[in-house]
Amino acid sequence: MVKKIYLVLGAIPVIAALLLVTPLLLKNEIPTSAANYTDHVEIEYTKHQLKKISNGITERVGAQKTEILYIKNDGDTKYSVTDQGYLKPDVRSKMDDAKLNKIKALIKETGFIAIPSESFKIMDNATEYQKSNVKVTLNGQVNQVHWPQQNVTTGFIPPIITMVETELDLIMSEFSE
Repeated sequence: MVKKIYLVLGAIPVIAALLLVTPLLLKNEIPTSAANYTDHVEIEYTKHQLKKISNGITERVGAQKTEILYIKNDGDTKYSVTDQGYLKPDVRSKMDDAKLNKIKALIKETGFIAIPSESFKIMDNATEYQKSNVKVTLNGQVNQVHWPQQNVTTGFIPPIITMVETELDLIMSEFSE
């Protein structure tokens, strides 16, 4: 009889601990607490829609569309588009603090600034594809990473890069609508 009471009393802290830890383990977002107000972050994200053009003997790759998103530390954003060689007017906006802190935390927590700037080889049979570039300045440290979309390279694009790309694409989509 006494052993059952000890068992029940011992199970209570275990259940309480599981209830506290479960949301933290299942949450797939980066906590914004990683963003410090003293951090200085500037991000320049470029997305090129490229097409291989053959002129008989020679081939060249030309940009059909280029989108550039520039985010300053204070949340000022600038979005530029060049489509078929024509520059469209820039769109300027102010990002709210929640989104800015989310991006800062993502860059800081994932170690994005420490990713080596490696080159991804494009497959020979790729004719139309997207190539992206992110230049991040975090507290004076600069890192620039270039990568193509996954289906035109045999290299593995790290999930850290795709996480940052997804977040920046969401911000960029607000301007392109």
